[in-house]
Amino acid sequence: MSKPALLSLHQALRKSCQSLENNQKVWKSVLAECSPLMVSLGNLAEQSRALSNVQISNTPLRDFPDLEERLRFKLLQATDTVLGKLNEKMSSLQSVRDSISNQVSAVLQLYEQNSDNLDLLTMTERTATAPSVSDMLEWLQDAERHYRQQFLRRKTLLQTLRADDLSLLEAAPSRWQSMESASAEDGITDTLCKVSFFVESQ
Repeated sequence: MSKPALLSLHQALRKSCQSLENNQKVWKSVLAECSPLMVSLGNLAEQSRALSNVQISNTPLRDFPDLEERLRFKLLQATDTVLGKLNEKMSSLQSVRDSISNQVSAVLQLYEQNSDNLDLLTMTERTATAPSVSDMLEWLQDAERHYRQQFLRRKTLLQTLRADDLSLLEAAPSRWQSMESASAEDGITDTLCKVSFFVESQ
């Protein structure tokens, strides 16, 4: 076993765990900002649907020329604005995903470069303050996979939405909500607790 190889791997693991913790906070914060925007999308779709179901020519509002067209235009404009904001949020989520992926790739690359100097016992040894290297590598890969899949699902949903497709817009908030994976997020939080002593012991 090479002590320098293990030390450099430990250093990289600490850095990755810290990065994961910071990125998880950003991810949760961006998702929290997305929720009211998704609700707005659903509300705008409902208003557009209601407008389609009303015969303005049969109401006192018939005296206002082009009222329906103007209302529809405003609703479409508002919907486009919300979709634009959601796409901006997706850029933030993509940055989080990329940051986590890059960190995990760097650790795995370092491990592969030093694998000849790291025996099985070294890789699987746990202490009172540190999980094993193999456990930490596995946890980081699980977290990276979670954020990659989450990003892809949310991006795919947003790409299907159009301002003039009311059915998709009405269903969007519940579809977005259904993508929440509390168990996976709890698992990542649990992992960060398990490595907290190790991270602080540098």
